[in-house]
Amino acid sequence: MYSISTSPSIENTTIQKMVGSLKAIAHPVRLSMVSILKNGQKKNVTEIYESLGLEQAVASQHLSILKDKDVLSSERSGKNTFYFIKDERIVEVIDLVHSLH
Repeated sequence: MYSISTSPSIENTTIQKMVGSLKAIAHPVRLSMVSILKNGQKKNVTEIYESLGLEQAVASQHLSILKDKDVLSSERSGKNTFYFIKDERIVEVIDLVHSLH
């Protein structure tokens, strides 16, 4: 793990969490997942993998990474687990990066 020298206003653990979140959305599949969950959308794994043309196991693996890095949250409803963006400000970050290109 890298030791990052920063201003006293940002702790190293916070920086590591930020890096984790940015790395999580920096993958094409995961970026696509976040994009289809914009604007408060809640989708189950089947809706996600079918809309992206993925295998169910691949989609589940990527969703797990996004949840682990606090990009997505989930809630169960019966047999289904619905995924949604934990904080919509992540979409603002994506939109900002998109506007640079």
